[in-house]
Amino acid sequence: MSFIVNTPKPPYYAVIFTSHRTDGDNGYGKMADRMLELASQQPGFIGIESARENVGITVSYWQDLESIKNWKANLEHREAQKQGHEKWYSSFKTRISKVERDYGI
Repeated sequence: MSFIVNTPKPPYYAVIFTSHRTDGDNGYGKMADRMLELASQQPGFIGIESARENVGITVSYWQDLESIKNWKANLEHREAQKQGHEKWYSSFKTRISKVERDYGI
């Protein structure tokens, strides 16, 4: 993604996924594209921003905690998580935050 998500008036939620990748693609790119497509179809999904240098940071925005819970439980997403644990990430951390204020131009 190369744009900043137009988020609604707070509050809303952010899922911050920080990761170190393993070497090689090993199907990661195709799965990442599919997860973006699938997430965008989920009720409560607002948008996503992502950057990667030495550490990857992906922030997805959601209307509420229930939407995040449902996304985490999605069967295709669960399979992607499993593959991530097994072959795509040497380490990662997921953080869920409530956005109470935002501003920008």
